Amino acid sequence: MSIPSHPAPGSVLSRRALNRALLERQMLLRRAKLPIPEAVEHLVGLQAQSPSAPYVGLWSRLDGFRFDDLADLIERRTLVRIALMRSTIHLVTAADCLTLRPVIQPVLERGLKGTYGRRLQGVDAGRLAAAGRALVEERPLTGSELGRLLHEQWPDHDADALANAVRAWVPLVQVPPRGIWGASGQATHTSAEAWLGRSAATDSQPDEMLRRYLAAFGPATLKDMQVWSGLTGLREAVERLRPGLATFRDENGAELFDLPDSPRPDPSLPAPPRFLPEYDNLLLSHADRTRVIADEHRPVVFTKGTVLLDGFVRGTWKLDRQRDSANLIVESFERLAKPDRTALADEGARLLSAAAQDAQDHDVRFIMARGG
Repeated sequence: MSIPSHPAPGSVLSRRALNRALLERQMLLRRAKLPIPEAVEHLVGLQAQSPSAPYVGLWSRLDGFRFDDLADLIERRTLVRIALMRSTIHLVTAADCLTLRPVIQPVLERGLKGTYGRRLQGVDAGRLAAAGRALVEERPLTGSELGRLLHEQWPDHDADALANAVRAWVPLVQVPPRGIWGASGQATHTSAEAWLGRSAATDSQPDEMLRRYLAAFGPATLKDMQVWSGLTGLREAVERLRPGLATFRDENGAELFDLPDSPRPDPSLPAPPRFLPEYDNLLLSHADRTRVIADEHRPVVFTKGTVLLDGFVRGTWKLDRQRDSANLIVESFERLAKPDRTALADEGARLLSAAAQDAQDHDVRFIMARGG
């Protein structure tokens, strides 16, 4: 159970205090007993660039989580995969798919303009969006299939640019088997409205989304909010919210915003070892990420799962599957104390039991990172 802490508004929050607040809100100090959709909504989605990542991310956060339960929710369209924050694929609830996408729309349009703007000159946006929507609603398509069909109508324009324009202008969800544990296949897309049978929201104001961000990732600076969402120009929204927020300072003097009643545990609270998947939002949602990972380690973990010890990233991990065995390889940045090694081995054995049930042999192995 959390040890309560009530820092006075305006006080300085240490790096460790920010770490413990983040872990508490991310359900990483202890596993939460929540239904999967409720947990996904609290987290404002999970980064799902890697199809398997949400499974490990939720296993580390939820008591009694089963991989098959998440797969079932995706197949039943309770949860969907769609490009949202930072224009990256996230796993979100159906409701959040329809409400968050209009808020994030400027992020996708800015990215499209920066990458494909010149290659789309002369294209009528409304006509292209309508054509793309009709094609993916007729049957789910891969990006290359969509581009090829659009190129038949716009032969003077690049197929890849046309497909990505539709991705930016039309909310496209990735349909199963993409995102199903143990399944494979290319990402195929249809519109969110066709998949869910409901229309997207029309409100594009970010205020409520920012409040939810603070509930899951705060306390946070204005820049943190921009890094997490990909949106710019958020100061006006934050100023609208300011009367209902608590404010603090970090050790560098930056202003931090938070919901008044959100948990800010005692920094001395112990944190259990945890395995996080690649691209976990815990590591991607702040401008200053030293509350959870040292700057020198950030390039090392870019595409790898990460190991948390005492709440901070202390190494990486990967699952090595052979014919009849599954090995969890832990690569630590520094030599681990025996109690930490034992605790990680126990947690790793539990992860193997969940992620590799079909393997006859499980083993957790430790190696040192180069230069460690």
